[in-house]
Amino acid sequence: MPRFAANLTMMYQEHSFLDRFAAAARDGFTAVEYLFPYEYSADKLAALLKENGLRQVLFNSPPGDWKAGERGIAALPGREQEYRDGFLRALEYAHALQCPRVHSMAGLSPVGVEQARVLAVYTENLAWAAGKAKAAGLDLLIEPIALRNIPGFFLNRQEEAHAIVNQVGAPNLKILMDLFHCQVEEGDLAIRIRKYLADPKQTRIGHFQIAGVPERHEPDTGEVNYEYLFGVIDQLGYDGWIGCEYIPAAATSAGLGWFRKWQTAAN
Repeated sequence: MPRFAANLTMMYQEHSFLDRFAAAARDGFTAVEYLFPYEYSADKLAALLKENGLRQVLFNSPPGDWKAGERGIAALPGREQEYRDGFLRALEYAHALQCPRVHSMAGLSPVGVEQARVLAVYTENLAWAAGKAKAAGLDLLIEPIALRNIPGFFLNRQEEAHAIVNQVGAPNLKILMDLFHCQVEEGDLAIRIRKYLADPKQTRIGHFQIAGVPERHEPDTGEVNYEYLFGVIDQLGYDGWIGCEYIPAAATSAGLGWFRKWQTAAN
């Protein structure tokens, strides 16, 4: 049975961020994820998780200057020390929040820099970060993101991500398979899920995310049959989390009919 985590960056925007934990718990979520925790103290966030009976299952390492349009720095030449300092800070938060995985965004391909150089920096940073994460008992995730959503993003396709993971060779380096981005960029979702979850003991999929396509609203809207895909994922033995990284069409709770259906099935 799928296990869903509310994405508190995208969902419950009708509440202040710190109030979103309680809102998600009231709606029956038992786990949360979000982009970045660094605006708040780890102690404060840990207290909210405990108070509301929630588990933290994912967040991102520092992405550079987000407000200026940066979308990660893991693959950016000349930013290696900044990336590594930021990742160590992420590990501190992961420890405090008891979060078992951290996602590092690759970033936008720098203009005028050979792709081979960018890839070399990316794999070197990932190898270093995976080692630090392993020592802390954590997984490091990377995510292909559709060019329609982040033009110029360095990592876009599932096959590319798996090639990078295989090149680095760290067992705790895994892939965040966002089915919204995968559908927009590549399609053929069920076949790709089957391909990458064929052997649950060896799979490199560390986390899923979902949203309706193309508007990125609730997963029961748009062109993707998520009910069918959840069945495929279940049949293949995946027992991890599925992050609900979508923008509610209206009030978040009012659009959770799809989630309540799965809650009922689980009970």
